[in-house]
Amino acid sequence: MSSRKLLRDMIRNPKATFRERPELILIPLVFFSVVSVWEFLVRHYHIPLYFLPAPSLILEALYRGFAVPFTNIGGYWMHILYTMYECLGGFFFGSIIGILLGTVIARFELVEKTLMPYIVGFQTLPKVAIAPLFIIWFGLGLTSKLVLSAMLTFFPLLVNSIVGFKSTEADKIDLMRSLAANEWQIFYLVKLPNALPFIFAGLEMGAVYSLIGAIVGEFIGGEVGLGVMIMQMNLVMDIAGVFATLIILSVIGICLHIAIQAIEKRVVFWAPKHIETIGV
Repeated sequence: MSSRKLLRDMIRNPKATFRERPELILIPLVFFSVVSVWEFLVRHYHIPLYFLPAPSLILEALYRGFAVPFTNIGGYWMHILYTMYECLGGFFFGSIIGILLGTVIARFELVEKTLMPYIVGFQTLPKVAIAPLFIIWFGLGLTSKLVLSAMLTFFPLLVNSIVGFKSTEADKIDLMRSLAANEWQIFYLVKLPNALPFIFAGLEMGAVYSLIGAIVGEFIGGEVGLGVMIMQMNLVMDIAGVFATLIILSVIGICLHIAIQAIEKRVVFWAPKHIETIGV
């Protein structure tokens, strides 16, 4: 169900809509319940601010961070843009490389047997442990964050692409060959559509991992970005500011997830989980 149709149904018949979609009430209800209990416990038991700030103080920290001018490095705006640039850049390059290499590996069995042990071995390395090497090799600037973000994005796209291309039914390929289709036509008309749902599943994971990679890079050696803000706020014991920054990161992750799902509904509209939205 599209958001436009959902809003229209809520206006016309809210009771029926909430009866069919109870999560529309439960999601905000859980949020406000948790925040209310959190606020009460912090105030009632006088929990120190440096240990657990009240939600009202976190909201105040958010307001202070967004109330400053756009170009002020002390606010959130510039740091959000920088982190988003790192995240989206790493996501783009990591996705492209992962999909292309996954396509080649799925096509040639010898390439898979040769490269996969190295790829899996490299993926198992703790990224926090090798992040300092990227800072040494690529410097404190943007490049090291892009490389780390792309590296975290790469593996989910690689694995999902391989699985997607290899899961194509042999009967469909045989049918295309009986119709005198060449290898490119088989790839474009059969294998790629079959792999797209898997690729989008990898994109959803890769979007989250790309944001994690950008933040880890900023932790290790950044000058600008939300990760840098978290480190600076930790040093001055501004825990409310840390929570506020974490909320911003959560919102960015949710927005990336929603954006990819929206694109998936347009591109892979024929997949079973999207059939009900056709024509809505």
